[in-house]
Amino acid sequence: MPTPSVSTSSAPASPVPTPSGPASSAPASSAGAEVPRGRARPALATLRSSRAALARWISPLVLLVLWQLASSTGLLSERQLPAPSTVGSTALDLIGDGTLTDAITVSVQRAALGFAVGALAGVGLAVLAGLSRLGENAVDPVMQMLRALPHFGLIPLFILWFGIGESPKVALVALGVAFPLYLNTFAGIRGVDGGLAELARTLRLGRAGLVRHIVLPGALPQALVGLRQSLAAAWLALIVAEQVNADSGLGYMINNAREFLRTDVVVLGLAVYAVLGLLTDAAVRLVERRALTWRKGFPV
Repeated sequence: MPTPSVSTSSAPASPVPTPSGPASSAPASSAGAEVPRGRARPALATLRSSRAALARWISPLVLLVLWQLASSTGLLSERQLPAPSTVGSTALDLIGDGTLTDAITVSVQRAALGFAVGALAGVGLAVLAGLSRLGENAVDPVMQMLRALPHFGLIPLFILWFGIGESPKVALVALGVAFPLYLNTFAGIRGVDGGLAELARTLRLGRAGLVRHIVLPGALPQALVGLRQSLAAAWLALIVAEQVNADSGLGYMINNAREFLRTDVVVLGLAVYAVLGLLTDAAVRLVERRALTWRKGFPV
């Protein structure tokens, strides 16, 4: 007599014991621990960026200390190059009577106005030349010719054209700003991958969409390099511009101190230019970090 087979599928499954007590709460507690960790990441990134910004001031401070040591030991003559302590004392005196603050205010206003004019011209012409061959043929040869001219040699012409007021000074700063921004923005536009332009046409973005979503983001890294160069050029142009028929500003203060052999005031004015240049460069680097978060460059 055949033995009936027993189906194992009909056997009731044994219940799986559910962990209880502290073990069951472990996953929940570990999941909850991820929230503060995730929140801590932006704070950690901010701390790292702050440390990187502070680290850039180490080398100038080291140079300042070496300068003070060289002056204290007699390696540097006080007449040729005053010690930082002497320059600092002079700065406090000029701040006290308002001379230095007024000079900085006037110079910053001139630099800001000249930078605005030069940046508008440089970026606008770069976009016009970069987006079309016709614009390139019309704009680029003229810009290359003007770029080869000695800008400071144009001062007599600027005085004849604009007079001896603020206009020639602003024009010199604008001229120094326009060319670095033009060259770098133009190179950035022409460096955009052509395959992305084909993709934009496939998606039917249109001319405005192509410029907004493809060209401008692709050209932004190179344009920011030009921005850093143009800010440095603005301060360089302002130094010369303010020594020509000026009655205020840092350049005027330096020129006036030279007449009276006040080397400490001359060095102070140059140091203020250097600090202003470092601060504006730091501002552009901050913009770079915020605007180019998608780009992970070297070093990592």
